[in-house]
Amino acid sequence: MKYKVLIVDDEPLARRGIRARLKSVPDLLILADCEDGIAGLKVIRRHQPDLVFLDIQMPGLSGFDMLKRLPKSKTPFIIFLTAYDEYALRAFEVHALDYLLKPIDDQRFTESVERAIRQLKLQAGGSIEARLRNLLDEHTSDRSRPYLERFTVRTGSRITFVLADEIDWIEAVGDYAGLHVGNKNSLLRETLTALEERLDPAKFIRIHRSAIVQVSRICELRTLPNRELRLRLTTGADLKVSRTYRARLDPWLSAS
Repeated sequence: MKYKVLIVDDEPLARRGIRARLKSVPDLLILADCEDGIAGLKVIRRHQPDLVFLDIQMPGLSGFDMLKRLPKSKTPFIIFLTAYDEYALRAFEVHALDYLLKPIDDQRFTESVERAIRQLKLQAGGSIEARLRNLLDEHTSDRSRPYLERFTVRTGSRITFVLADEIDWIEAVGDYAGLHVGNKNSLLRETLTALEERLDPAKFIRIHRSAIVQVSRICELRTLPNRELRLRLTTGADLKVSRTYRARLDPWLSAS
């Protein structure tokens, strides 16, 4: 399956650069590239792209102004492009998938595209989302509580968004939390205890004083002779469940 992509940027060189980079990505199909927000809106409304590379500062209609004119139900995934890092917080507030600073770094671009494809595939697999919603109904009673959906991680001058759904597990690293996403790790300046209170308990479970895992990533539970419990994640990570937190996994053990 190919996902439809739109490029909106008033700089011809920038548009050509995105096109050239996407040529080697078989999952993505470029619908068009537009030089202003008005033209971009027309393409979005007519063709409903899955992913938009969107410049923030454009004459007439900015990237943010474009999004205001789209209903939330029809807003595609957005990767913002800009030469300035001052818009990062606002990009976070409108739920952008990522935020790339110009001149665009090749590695960051690749990481951003890979993230977009993962999210598009997750969205396409509606049954996965439905199962997570069912877990939420079963394990939470406060429906209005705002759980974290993404994290903003700063590394030097680089700002990266990490989506909660992408995280495999979280590890305590002193006063920091280590976010494990595949074979990549990011450090967040927050304790695991504080973080646990802000994560959706239908998706994340504390298994140790130094570890939180995403439930959907658990592929194997093993009871050891000394009644200790270990679990394996889909990534291959093998983690110990402490006796203090073991009771939280008992429902999965009894179900099996």
